[in-house]
Parts: sequence; C-alpha cells; structure tokens
Amino acid sequence: MSTIANNIAKVAARIREAAQAAGRDPDTVGLLAVSKTQPAEAIREANGAGLSDFGENYLQEALEKQARLADLALTWHFIGPIQSNKTRAIAEHFDWVHSVDRLKIAQRLSEQRSTELPPLNVCLQVNVSGEASKSGCAPQDVAELARTIATLPNLRLRGLMAIPEPTDDRAEQHAAFARLRQLQQALALELDTLSMGMSQDLEAAIAEGATWVRIGTALFGARAYPSQTVPGQPGA
Repeated sequence: MSTIANNIAKVAARIREAAQAAGRDPDTVGLLAVSKTQPAEAIREANGAGLSDFGENYLQEALEKQARLADLALTWHFIGPIQSNKTRAIAEHFDWVHSVDRLKIAQRLSEQRSTELPPLNVCLQVNVSGEASKSGCAPQDVAELARTIATLPNLRLRGLMAIPEPTDDRAEQHAAFARLRQLQQALALELDTLSMGMSQDLEAAIAEGATWVRIGTALFGARAYPSQTVPGQPGA
C-alpha cells in the first residue's frame, strides 16, 4: 500500500471512530482532501485509493492541475480566500466554494456561473474566533448574509464553513465548532453542510456535526510551500 493510500485508510478510520463515538453514521461525514501545493500525481494517487473530492486554495495552481487530471472524475472545491478578479474562473471550474465571506463575491459567482452548469454549491465562511487575520464574515452578520445568498440564482447555499483559531485544547475546539453549528441551526434555511475540522481537530468537529472535514497534512504529509526569499540569502 502506498503512503498516501495508507494515510487515507488511517484518516478514514479516525472519521469512522469519531462518528461512531458521536452516535453518527460515518457516511454523513465527507473527506475533502486538501491538495493545495501537492502535485497532480499525488491527487491521481489519492483518487486511485478512493478519494474524489479535492480542495484547492490557489486558483492558478488548481487550474493547472485540473487540466492535467481532466481524465479523472473529480469534484473540485475552492477553499481559499477569493479575490474579485478570480470569481469568473472559480465559477467556471469548481463544483463547490467553501469560502464565500461577503455578498459581492457571492453575487459575482452567481452572475458568472454558466446556466449550462449545475448550481454552484457554496458555503458561507464565518470567522468564529474573531481573528483579525482570518477571512470570514462576523457571526452577527451570518443570518442576513445567508438569507440573501440563498436567493441568488446559479448558486446553492449548502451551509457554513469555519477555520477556528488553532488550539490543542479539546474543549476550545468543541466550543468553536459548536458556535458554527448553533449559527447554522438558528437560520430558517434548509442547509445540510458544516465544513469544519482539519487534521489536528477532526474528532471535535465531527462530534459537533461536521459534514465535511478538510484534511491535507494527515493525507499528503507536510506541505512544501514555495521557499520565501530572505534578505542576505541566495535568491533574495
């Protein structure tokens, strides 16, 4: 068994055990493989081991991989911050967008999604931890923004997404994910998705109702980000 296939099996076991511990059907929790910075070959290998949903943060990188993997039946999720000048390509080339955080972006995605394609599945990203550096709308703005997005043509609002402040404290993990679940439950909308939980906290996320867990490191290993130029170092 390859390293990636072995890692997938381990993560699948964690998901299954966490769901069972929470009294949930493991099939209600989807595994979204976060493939940003990973080569197309790694995605092909993961697909061969049974995965079909892949999350990307960087548009140009994602488009290049999509072209190389066009022979595979993959579902592509955009999960990174969205710039206004990138919405057309995202609307044209992705099946899901988890990181809608303001109305302008949702409107552009709706306008630029071809009517020949199925509605674009979207999640409203919420900044549940209140971090200044983190994308996402404020919790107090969720209700109004969600109701408006739900009316846009060519989009299907599926639920909420969050990336809470990292912590090893299990109680704090649960509290952050519970806030997102409670925000969704308070909406008078038919939503079925909570996109929350990553490699280090997927158990807490599943206990609080996650339907997608976004897993990168535990599947592919540590990411190899492009080296940063440092003053005084070669290439600076």
